[in-house]
Amino acid sequence: MAVFADLNLKKGSDTKALKGLLEEAAHLGFSIVAINHVVDFKEKKQEIDRPIVPSELFSSLPIVQGKSKPIKILSRLTLIVSDPSHCNVLRATSSRVKLYDIVAVFPKTEKLFHVACTSLDVDLVCISVTEKLPFYFRRPPINVAIERGIGFEISYSSAIKDSTMRRYTISNALSLMQICKGKVCLYSEKPLEIRGPYDVANLGLLFGLSESDAKAAVSTNCRATLLHGETRKTAFGIIYTTKKPRTTEEDDSVPACKKAKCEN
Repeated sequence: MAVFADLNLKKGSDTKALKGLLEEAAHLGFSIVAINHVVDFKEKKQEIDRPIVPSELFSSLPIVQGKSKPIKILSRLTLIVSDPSHCNVLRATSSRVKLYDIVAVFPKTEKLFHVACTSLDVDLVCISVTEKLPFYFRRPPINVAIERGIGFEISYSSAIKDSTMRRYTISNALSLMQICKGKVCLYSEKPLEIRGPYDVANLGLLFGLSESDAKAAVSTNCRATLLHGETRKTAFGIIYTTKKPRTTEEDDSVPACKKAKCEN
């Protein structure tokens, strides 16, 4: 059974509402979610706060429906950039940025979209499909982003609530899907518009995704984004390390060389 993920549960000022949203995601069958802290540099007093620790919200995590396992809660930072200077926080070694599991960027111009795809150290590039875009999607920067392991993200909310926005959403999504080879993640903009993973996969068919790519948009593509976020913190994405769990049967008194011989 696939592991489904929603990497864009927006952080708000209401902690109780956020807890309810996480519980709803677990009930719908999402095994992995990311609490998204959005920073818009156009607004005043926008700072990068520390990510929320799950233990601050729950004493025991909600159980995922059909899995009998607790939901995994990660942290995400999304920067809305409309000027090249806004990207400096990503180029600098910001300790706050490194605290987040996923780093995404929302470019507002074609130039910044090109920079995000080709040079910024991020995991996701967000794209607004609810309005007429000020630029066309070009194949070269998108291909570079795919080669770098960067995914794209679009919202499916507008496709279920308004006929005018639905036309823009489907049209823009189809233009993107023709180039990005299905390397996209889908999310809901508002808590009340969140849908189950299989419903989201069905909506992906409207965006020109194949059945397998639509399912990947809420599963394997999200997992690839999480892995990219982990490798981004280790040797600039070249090396990924994992600890081998120790068993109680292992005897620390036996030298490593003898253990290797016994295993062989």
